[in-house]
Amino acid sequence: MKVRSSMFASFVLICEVVGIAIFLRGFFPLPVKSSLSSKNTMSDLPAEPLSGRSPNSSHLPQTLFKRVVIMLVDGLREDFVFGANGRMYMPYTRHVVERGSSHSFVAKARPPTVTMPRIKALTTGSIPGFIDVVMNLNSPALLEDNLIWQAKTAGKRIVFYGDDTWVRLFPKHFMEYDGTTSFFVSDYTEVDNNVTRHLDSILKRDDWDILILHYLGLDHIGHISGPHSSLIQPKLLEMDDILKKIHGALISKEVDESLPYLLVLCADHGMSETGSHGGSSEPELNTPLVLVSPAFRRKVGMEKPAVVEQVDLAPTLALGLGLPISQNSVGRVIPGVLEEASLRDQLRFLHLNGHQLSCLLKDSIPDYEKEVGFEQFRVAEKAHGSWMKLYLEGNTSEVLSNMGKKVLKQYLEALAAMSSALSKQLGKYDMYSMIAGMVFVFQLLLVLLLALPEALSGAAVVELPIVSALLSLPFYLLCLLLASVHVLVCTSAESSCYFCSLSWGLVFAVVAFSSAMFCILISMATRRLPLGPKIHGKSPLTSTAADCSLSELDVLLLAGTIGHTLSLAASSFVEEEHQTWYFLLNTLCLAVFQDVCRKYFREKSTSGEEEHILPSKDYQPSAHPKADVYSEKWLALATPLFTLVCCRLLRSLNQTGVQWAHLPDVGHWLNSSEHKIILSLLSAFCLVLIYLLVQRRCSWVSKVALALGLLGVYSYRAAVGNVLFPWQHSGHAVSKGTVEARFVYVFVLGILFTGTKDLLRSQIITADTKLKSRGLWEIYSGLVLLVSLLFRAHNLPVLCCCLLIQTLMAQFIWRKLHYDAAQITIMHYWFGQGFFYFQGNSNNIATIDISVGFVGLESYIEAPAIFLTALSTYAGPLLWVCHLVCYLSSERDWSPVVLCHGCYCLALLRSVPAAAYIVLVTVLRYHLFIWSVFSPKLLYESMHLLLTAGVCLFFNTMEQSHSVSLREQKD
Repeated sequence: MKVRSSMFASFVLICEVVGIAIFLRGFFPLPVKSSLSSKNTMSDLPAEPLSGRSPNSSHLPQTLFKRVVIMLVDGLREDFVFGANGRMYMPYTRHVVERGSSHSFVAKARPPTVTMPRIKALTTGSIPGFIDVVMNLNSPALLEDNLIWQAKTAGKRIVFYGDDTWVRLFPKHFMEYDGTTSFFVSDYTEVDNNVTRHLDSILKRDDWDILILHYLGLDHIGHISGPHSSLIQPKLLEMDDILKKIHGALISKEVDESLPYLLVLCADHGMSETGSHGGSSEPELNTPLVLVSPAFRRKVGMEKPAVVEQVDLAPTLALGLGLPISQNSVGRVIPGVLEEASLRDQLRFLHLNGHQLSCLLKDSIPDYEKEVGFEQFRVAEKAHGSWMKLYLEGNTSEVLSNMGKKVLKQYLEALAAMSSALSKQLGKYDMYSMIAGMVFVFQLLLVLLLALPEALSGAAVVELPIVSALLSLPFYLLCLLLASVHVLVCTSAESSCYFCSLSWGLVFAVVAFSSAMFCILISMATRRLPLGPKIHGKSPLTSTAADCSLSELDVLLLAGTIGHTLSLAASSFVEEEHQTWYFLLNTLCLAVFQDVCRKYFREKSTSGEEEHILPSKDYQPSAHPKADVYSEKWLALATPLFTLVCCRLLRSLNQTGVQWAHLPDVGHWLNSSEHKIILSLLSAFCLVLIYLLVQRRCSWVSKVALALGLLGVYSYRAAVGNVLFPWQHSGHAVSKGTVEARFVYVFVLGILFTGTKDLLRSQIITADTKLKSRGLWEIYSGLVLLVSLLFRAHNLPVLCCCLLIQTLMAQFIWRKLHYDAAQITIMHYWFGQGFFYFQGNSNNIATIDISVGFVGLESYIEAPAIFLTALSTYAGPLLWVCHLVCYLSSERDWSPVVLCHGCYCLALLRSVPAAAYIVLVTVLRYHLFIWSVFSPKLLYESMHLLLTAGVCLFFNTMEQSHSVSLREQKD
C-alpha cells in the first residue's frame, strides 16, 4: 500500500499521541493511599498502650480547640510575613508572631505548587499526584478520607467563603458557602471583597465551628504583575486588616471556662520571582503557617520559624478538634500545638498519629517491618505502655517525668522516620501501561525512520506492506503472544493496571495494531538490508554517493538535533534547556553566514541575472540588475548577523530557566512604573512594524482589519494599565480591557474568515495558486494579530523579531542558497524552539502565563481559556511552523513534494525527542528531581507533540490541494 509521506507522517504522529497518553496514564502515579476503601472513624482508634494489663481503650484526649478559623491567602510567600519587609507588609500579623500567643512555621509545599493539589494536601495530609496539575482546571469531588468529611461526620458546622475549588472538592459539606472562581486572574479586588463582605455577620454568630476563608487577590496580582508590583503592599495590608478583625472578634468571644479558639494563617503555595507558581523554586514552596490561640505561650520576641511540611497541618487540626486522622495522611502532628496539654495527652496524641502512619506504611510498603520508623514506633509504643503502667499506679516521681519525656522523643523520631518513608513513596507506577505506551511509540518511531529514504525521495511516497503483514503467520502468533502476556499480567499484578480495566474489544484492537506494526517494521527493515531486494523480488532503490553525501549544514542540523535529545538525560540541561537552543541558533547563524560568504565571495558568479526569490505579481525586472545583485549580496550577508544580534537582545528580555530566573532582566525594567513611557513607545513601534511586515501579502480588506486590530491591541494594553496614550497620565484608572479585547477578536475572526474563504475557493472552485497563497498568508496574519493581543507589552519585540527574521530569511537566505525543504523545516523548528524560550517560557509549569486565558472574558469559560493559554505558551513554535506551511505552499516553481518533505521532517523532529524522553523518565523515575524537573518537561513534550500532530494534518490538507493545483496548471 502506497501513501503520501505527509499522510503517513500525520498518521504516525496521531498514533504517537495515543501511545504517549497511555504512557502518561501509567507514569503519573496515584498518590499513596490505604487499601481500605472506608474512612477512619472514632471506633477505629487504637487502645492506649498499657503493659501487663488489658489495653485502656476508654481514654481519649480532650479536644484542644472549640472553634477554628482558617484564613488561607493564595500565593502568600513566607518572606511576605517573616522577611525583612514583613513589618511593612503585614504589621499586625508580624506583631502577633513576635509578641502574641502564637506559633510560627515555614510550611514547605510539594510540587506541583498549584491550588487544587495543595488544598488536597492541606485537608487529607497526603501528597497529591503530579497529574493533579491537569485536574486543577476542573476539580472533581474529593472521595478519599479528609479533614472536612471527618468534621462534618462529627457534627461540626463548617462555613466557607472563597475559591470555589473547595466547593467542587467538598460538595454538600458546608453549612454555608459562597464560592468565587479562581481562574479569572484579571480580578484582584472583587474576588476578595466577595469573601470579606460576609465577615461582619459570620463573626457575630455562634452557629459555626469551623470557618474557612480562601483569598485569591494576592495570587492574581502575582500573575498580572509579579511579586514586586506596587499592588502587592496594599493587598497584603488588606489581608493584615482582615486578620486583625478576625483575631479581635475571636478574643471578644473568648470565655474563661470554654475551650480556646485557633486562628490559622496559611497559604496553598508561594509565588515565583515572575509572579507565577507550579514549580519547585524556594519562593513557590515556602509558605507561612501562623497558629494563634490563647492556649499557646506568649512570645517575647521574633524567633526563627521552624520548618514543617504542609501536610502536617491536617493531622494537627484533626487531633486538635478531636477527630480521627485521615487514612492517607503522611503528615505528623506539630509538637508545639500540644505543649500545654498534659504529658499523658501528649503521648496519646503522638500514639494516635503513629498508629495511623504505621497502618499506612503496612499498606504502602511490602517490607514495612524493615523500615526504621516502624521499628522505632514499636519500641516507643512498648515504652509508652510501661509509662502508662507507672502512671496508673500513681507514681509521681521524677523518674516518671523523665521516662515520659524520653517516650515523647522516641515517638517524634518514629513519626519523622515514617512520614519521610511514606513521602518518598509518592505513588505506584503502572509499569504495564508505561511499557505498553513506550513500545507503541518506539514501534512508530522505527517505522518513521525506516521510511526515511522513500519519504524524502522525489516521489515522496511510502510503501507500507499492510496487507502482507495482516496475512502473515507471525501476525497471528504475535496476537496470541501479546494476548497471553496481557492475561498473565492482569491476573498476577498486585496493583491495578489501567490496561487491565479496559474492555476486551479495545484490548484486542491495541494488540492487533501493535502486532501489525511489528510485522510492518520487520518487513520494512528487511527491505533496507542488502538481501532485502532479493527477498522481496524487487530491485534496490537506486542511489549515488552524491545522494548520500551530507553538507556541512546537514551535519550541523543532524548533530544539533541528536545532541539536544541526548542532553535531556541530565536534569541541569532540562532546567536550562534554553541555553542549548540559544547555542544551536547562534551556531546555525554562523553556518548560514559561512554559506553566504561561500556563495557570494568564493564562487564565481554565473552569467545572467538570478531569478527573483519570492515571485509576486508586483515584481518587475530592475533597470539596474548589477546594483540589485550588489545590494542583495550585502543584505544576504547581513541577515545572519542581524539574526545573531536579535537573538542576543531577546535573551536579555526575559530571564528563564531555574538558576538565573530570579535575576533582573529588561522585561522587569520595562514593566516598572518609572519606565511606562518607554514601554509605550516601544509597544507602538513594534505594532507598526508588525503591520508593515505582515500586511504585504494580504488583501486590502485584511490590511484594514489588521491595522484596526493592532490599534485595538494598543488600546487594550492602555486600558489594563500597561501602556499610555499621549493624553493619559500614569495614575489613570485601569479596567479589565474586555471591550477593547473583544474589539480585536472581531478583526481576528474577520481576517481568519477572509483567509479561509480564499483558501476554500482555491481548493474547491478554482485551482488558483495565488489565491491559495493569499488565503494562507491572511490566516497567518490573523494568527499574528491574536498573538500580539495575548503577548504582554514587553514581549512585543519578540514577535517583531520573529517576523523580521522570517522575512529576511525567506527573502535572502532559503531560496538564494538553494536550501531544500528538509533543511528549511529543521531551521524553522530550531527557531521555533528558540522563540519558545525568548518568550520567557521554561520547562517549569510556573512560567505558564494563565492570565492570557482571560483576555476579553468577563468570567471563567474553560474551553477558550485553555485555548488562549496554550496558544500564548506555544506561540513561538506555532508561528514558525505556520510560516513554514505558508512559505512552502506559496512557492509556485517548487516541486509539489516539498510539503510532503516538510511534514515528514517535522514529524521526525518531534518524534525522536518525545520517544527518547519517555525512556529517560522511565529509567530516572526514582531520581531526586523526577517531579520537580523531569515530569513538567514530560507534560511540555506531550503537549508539543499534540500540537505538531494538528499542524501536520494541516500540512496534509495543503499538500493535497498544492498537488491538485499544480496538475491543473500543467494541464
